[in-house]
Amino acid sequence: MNYHSPVLLKESIDALDIKEDGVYVDVTFGGGGHSREILNRLGENGRLFAFDQDPDAWENTIDDERFVLIQENFRFVSRFLRFHGVRKVDGVLGDLGVSSHQFDAAERGFSIRFDGELDMRMDQKAVLSAKEVVNTYEENDLADVLYLYGELRNARALARTIVAARAEKQIETSFELKEVLKRFLPKAKEHKILAQIFQALRIEVNQELEVLKEFLQQIPDLLNPEGRLSVISYHSLEDRLVKRFIRTGLFSGEPEKDFYGNISVPLKKVGKMIVPAQEEIKQNNRARSAKLRIATLNE
Repeated sequence: MNYHSPVLLKESIDALDIKEDGVYVDVTFGGGGHSREILNRLGENGRLFAFDQDPDAWENTIDDERFVLIQENFRFVSRFLRFHGVRKVDGVLGDLGVSSHQFDAAERGFSIRFDGELDMRMDQKAVLSAKEVVNTYEENDLADVLYLYGELRNARALARTIVAARAEKQIETSFELKEVLKRFLPKAKEHKILAQIFQALRIEVNQELEVLKEFLQQIPDLLNPEGRLSVISYHSLEDRLVKRFIRTGLFSGEPEKDFYGNISVPLKKVGKMIVPAQEEIKQNNRARSAKLRIATLNE
């Protein structure tokens, strides 16, 4: 199956500062590129657990006794590691992008390039699909999704147009949705606006920001002292959550100060944010918006 070359491969694995006999987690297995690189750096007593809820990813599983692939959403990372007898790990890697395999599979409905059913479920067992969101959400709720997750200023007008169109006929496919919204898609900006609309629907369908928050909240209890968190994000909504959680341990507001004016936060950043070199962006267009942040436990 055609999966992308992993973005920031060397940088994100270097960030984990791998110990040969350590225990590591790749919470976004996909094509397995990051996992293979971690295994290359582990000794025979090292262990790697990977998570992916997409059944397609299972075709890339790695035949290595140090490796376990868990078919679950990474919001349940601690629970399933405990099931395997693991309470603490030396490093956690997350590559939050949608794999190019998912974009390239027309029937999955992720891509604006193909006409496929409005699906967008990463977990094929999930009930909520993009078709459901587009055809059943109240106008206000739909507008909120487009505004909050797609950062679209004209979200209200878009939602109103969708609701009027679906009253005539259910909107089934990506191209039908495109047709309904064509007056909002000037040629020069069509691709960008559609990408924002599809991103908004995908985030809603897969609860991506909620999943990310639940995952991050587990990291302080999961890491061993000197353990590392290495996270690659692709849009500002995710990156903001990662950056804020590393800085404050919260997703909104500021941490409380103690009597002496000190704040206690669970993580601290390691180095500066890393972005791909021009060379990598040239070879892999997906890399253009990637940002890597690294953290470790605050002593």
